[in-house]
Amino acid sequence: MLVIPAIDLKEGKCVRLREGKMEEETIFSDDPISTAASWFTQGAELLHMVDLDGAVYGKPLNQEIIFNIASQFPDKRIQIGGGIRNFQSASEYLDQGIERVIMGTSAVENPEMLREFCNLYPHRLVLGVDALDGQVKTQGWLKGSSISPLELIKKFDGEPIAAVIFTDISKDGMMSGPNIKATLELAQQTDIPVIASGGVSSLEHIRQLARENILAGAICGRALYENAFSYIEAVEAAST
Repeated sequence: MLVIPAIDLKEGKCVRLREGKMEEETIFSDDPISTAASWFTQGAELLHMVDLDGAVYGKPLNQEIIFNIASQFPDKRIQIGGGIRNFQSASEYLDQGIERVIMGTSAVENPEMLREFCNLYPHRLVLGVDALDGQVKTQGWLKGSSISPLELIKKFDGEPIAAVIFTDISKDGMMSGPNIKATLELAQQTDIPVIASGGVSSLEHIRQLARENILAGAICGRALYENAFSYIEAVEAAST
């Protein structure tokens, strides 16, 4: 299971939110490029980035920083989400060296566009599935829906999708532990690789997620920034 460090961008700074609430931010760095360099230096195989402003406003707003990181680390793997809701913004990221783009809102609101996109760009689309109380939320977690995570994923069975990122919003940034049960159950019901996100705050959480050997990865944010454990320790926990 891959350990994936996260960089969440808000107004050009690296931040972490609590339960996705934009007003509950903690700023960890005002230099995203050096932060990315740090994770890559420590051995990160894949960097997870989110344009939080873009997620709220429905269009990419921190592109320049993201493009700079991609150009400075051309041999590194980066996935980006947040405000990517059409072909143009998604393909622009791929053209600028980003390995894969994350789309969630469009999966609910425009699934046909997503199917077309992932067939034109096979295995470069990641499905972002963000849920609260068992139902998917969209538009930067501000809008509800009546669809469950599994129902949404099943709409894309058989499509060349790179992965699913499943986030339990109630756990995100809270350091209270991920929703391990729901994440593993979801992974057992789809052939698409599933990445866990939200709430990882201890090495034991990583061990529990890795134990069944069915998850593709786990995204770690606040716990790494607050030194709950090191990246190296997380990688070791994921392999035990």
